[in-house]
Amino acid sequence: MSFRVLVVPEDPTYNGYILKPLAERIVKEAGRPNPQVQVLVNPKVQGYHSAISAIREQLADRYGYYDLWLFLPDADRSGDLAALECELGRKSITLRCCKAVPEVEAWLLAGHRDKLDVSWQGVRDHTQLREEVFEPFLARHGDARSAGGGRGALMRETLQNYRGLLEVCPELAELEKRIREIAGMAR
Repeated sequence: MSFRVLVVPEDPTYNGYILKPLAERIVKEAGRPNPQVQVLVNPKVQGYHSAISAIREQLADRYGYYDLWLFLPDADRSGDLAALECELGRKSITLRCCKAVPEVEAWLLAGHRDKLDVSWQGVRDHTQLREEVFEPFLARHGDARSAGGGRGALMRETLQNYRGLLEVCPELAELEKRIREIAGMAR
């Protein structure tokens, strides 16, 4: 029996290339070996507030049968998400949220720390990570000819050291733990 996972990004255009392989791996590690992971593209959300609105008002009719929803926003713009998880739980939807510190792109960069011009703590504390660290990194190490500029391939490289990723991004270790707790409860 498959385990269906809906990933709700702030921006599916680029974040989806990072979040889909990440979600697949986390769910597998949490005990579901063959998850069916879909990144939300319809409706296309654009930003944190658009994603929250879609989660609350639009997605239940179309995606309510999924076993798990994941909302993985940038920490620098997200508020308290525990209440959102409870709200969706009352609608019989299992939602788990995880704030990317400081942004989703940091999770990809975690596997390429040796190629960065900034310390890992500098990455985690950076206020303009996407613009000042990630985009130059992607220009040097990505593939402009591929979909997502090479984000998917770079994320798969990061996932080759999955335990190392969890060590430097403890929010992902916590997410795996929380998924492990519910993974056996598929509807």
